[in-house]
Amino acid sequence: MSLRFVPQKAHPASTSPETSAPSAPGVHDTLRSRLAQTSTPATASSSNKPVELQSAHPLEARLVQWRETQDKLKMEMLRRQFGIAEPIRRGMELKTVREGEWKPAVLGGTAGVHRDILEGRDCEVGWEDVFTGSELREVPDFHTEMETKMKMNW
Repeated sequence: MSLRFVPQKAHPASTSPETSAPSAPGVHDTLRSRLAQTSTPATASSSNKPVELQSAHPLEARLVQWRETQDKLKMEMLRRQFGIAEPIRRGMELKTVREGEWKPAVLGGTAGVHRDILEGRDCEVGWEDVFTGSELREVPDFHTEMETKMKMNW
């Protein structure tokens, strides 16, 4: 792994048409309004997978891989400085937090605060934090959701 801090150039192979922003239904999304364009696929050398993208805007293709590239760089630097144990420990902590963190939808749903702290993103506010995509859905009551979570809905 090289110490790359900018993702490689990658272009999406195809796009799927959407009329609104994914996390804000009903709101017109200018970047996703010209989805008739198609481009040739390019793969990253480290992952060998094409970029899956929901927009035709070329800048968004770069931003899709930005966070993943930054995380790989951070883990590689930790491995070089502290050995292989440090990235493994952090990966195990992230997996534990990802699987164990749950909050009922009545109380706001899963916030991901612990994961954000472990990833060093606790001071960032992105559009994913504000628009969760469930604004127009009906929230199930607490007991139904808890019974489903604990597999007691027989």
